[in-house]
Amino acid sequence: MRLVSAEQVLWPDGSLSGGWVGMDEGRITQVGRGAPREPADAHTSFLSPGFVDIHCHGGGGHSFATLDPEEVQAAAATHHRQGTSTVVASLVSADAEPLLAQVRALAPLVRGRMIAGIHLEGPWLNPLHRGAHDPSTLRDPDPREIDALLEAGAGSICMVTLAPELPGGMEAIRQLVAAGVVVAVGHTDADADQLRAAVDAGAEVVTHLCNAMRPIHHRDPGPVVAALADSRLTLELIVDGVHLHDDVVDLLHRSSRARMVLVSDAMAAAGAEDGRYALGSMEVEVVDRVARTVDTGGIAGSTLTLDRAVRRAVGAGVGIGEALAAATSYPARTLGLDAGQLTVGGRADLVGLDDDLGVDVAIRGGEVLQQS
Repeated sequence: MRLVSAEQVLWPDGSLSGGWVGMDEGRITQVGRGAPREPADAHTSFLSPGFVDIHCHGGGGHSFATLDPEEVQAAAATHHRQGTSTVVASLVSADAEPLLAQVRALAPLVRGRMIAGIHLEGPWLNPLHRGAHDPSTLRDPDPREIDALLEAGAGSICMVTLAPELPGGMEAIRQLVAAGVVVAVGHTDADADQLRAAVDAGAEVVTHLCNAMRPIHHRDPGPVVAALADSRLTLELIVDGVHLHDDVVDLLHRSSRARMVLVSDAMAAAGAEDGRYALGSMEVEVVDRVARTVDTGGIAGSTLTLDRAVRRAVGAGVGIGEALAAATSYPARTLGLDAGQLTVGGRADLVGLDDDLGVDVAIRGGEVLQQS
């Protein structure tokens, strides 16, 4: 396939209008508004850059927390086929040696572009808001452990989620930022002042806003209100109808706009059947596509792919252009990834959507992975 046209194309300036994209040898070679000069190989209702998921633990029955590159490839490929051409592999909390081994196993795959980077969600999280993380693996930040993980990653660790109120938390933020890592605040009992202090120290992202953190109270606004008020922060949202009510999605979007990023937080069951799965060392039961830990019944990631997140966001009141940007250019900008825009010379990562925002065609590096 070398030319795709659409009724509405998401352009780099955020506008939507009819147009087309030409590609050759895995790169975008031409773009144009209006009708193409020659017949297109495919025509769709909406054409977007490939989705960019900066928080994803697995899919297709496979996890990124593995030493097996074929399992990593299978997990990533599940999302690639659904239009998410750029996937950051997220790792849950683990003991020191297993976590080092997982990072060492993933690092070569980042260099090979199977995945776009590594996100450490933990182990420096607050046990009060552990979510689906094994409490026995949670610990305070240790600068020596951070250095060891960064060395093992060899530049592939692009984001770390931590709780800044832990002993050594603020120092860890500064250490990671100095190493070029984006720091996200999450699984935290931080109050509003501590959240602002974390941002002052260099934190740039809030991991799955509202989930696994101190809630809003009218006398204790906590991290959610502070995050919405701070223009320096990017805010992850898991829009699956489970983690956030649609009315809350609408409110959060209206309060944050271009700072909202859609993430899947998908675990192995994304794109797979209901049943029992592992999330790190935790056992998870998936029923009707909702994942919960067996021991507590708490939400354990999601079974989302970003095409579903976009559809749900639009259903919650987010405009189509804004929802697509929140799944493409905004997350790419957050981590400085070379993705998320349809520009000449860029990688030919595209997703075509039908009138109902279902995936018509998924193209990654010029290769057609799915076409209806």
